[in-house]
Amino acid sequence: MIFNETYTLSNGVKIPKLGLGTWNIEDDKAAQAVRDAIEIGYRHIDTAQGYMNERGVGEGIRTCGFAREEIFVTTKLQADIKSYNEAVAAINDSLKKMELDYIDLMIIHSPQPWKEFREGEHFFEGNLEVWRALEEAYKEGKLRAIGVSNFEQVDLNNILENGTVEPVVNQVLAHVSNTPFELIDYCQSKGILVEAYSPVAHGELLKNQEIAAMAEKYGVTIPQLCIRYCLQLGLLPLPKSANPDHIRSNAAVDFEISDADMDVLKNAERIKDYGEASIYPVFGGKLK
Repeated sequence: MIFNETYTLSNGVKIPKLGLGTWNIEDDKAAQAVRDAIEIGYRHIDTAQGYMNERGVGEGIRTCGFAREEIFVTTKLQADIKSYNEAVAAINDSLKKMELDYIDLMIIHSPQPWKEFREGEHFFEGNLEVWRALEEAYKEGKLRAIGVSNFEQVDLNNILENGTVEPVVNQVLAHVSNTPFELIDYCQSKGILVEAYSPVAHGELLKNQEIAAMAEKYGVTIPQLCIRYCLQLGLLPLPKSANPDHIRSNAAVDFEISDADMDVLKNAERIKDYGEASIYPVFGGKLK
């Protein structure tokens, strides 16, 4: 069962191979989604300050009936935080909001503020200030591991060359038809685990007939095929759902995609339209 499988981060901390993403789950519904997922078998929950549901996620963790150390919890610093003092305050705010004594993994959500995402400025100095705050919280035991999200190679090198603690993860958009292989290879060469958010392309892959035909061949759903694809690349997928049936189904990935079919999936035609999610910077849009 996937629930029993873990990756070992570069600092020795074990992280469950499958996580529940909570983006777009409202705060008042997050606690129940977390409890449902944990009851089904998930032990890894991913949230962010930007999701505006840390309070609810924290409530779900505290009321799930399992010991705190059995659940791996990730949250992310707001993308526009680029100073040491702001980062220190935000780390403490997440702990307070979630009412947790520690957070398993905290990451920088983006190298740029969302409104300036991928526009050329890398905010090297600001990211190093934020990283210093994360390093201190890590050394103080408030965080068990620290990492980044949406970082390109040049952003990673800034941290690797100037920080005192190496990032253990880089959480990026990665799915069938849009897999950043070069970045993944680079991260893996540095011992950085790549986490894949939106592994079903925010639902857009559900419309792909070629993917549907392959899923049918394996007797699985399209999300199951997409999640398995990520796992076979050594990634950690973070499918998002608040529906218990979908949460359960997304974890039924105990099958193997053949090498030939993996090659087909690796070369699937790239998605150009992410539907309603297209307004978000990570899907190519621009926030106003």
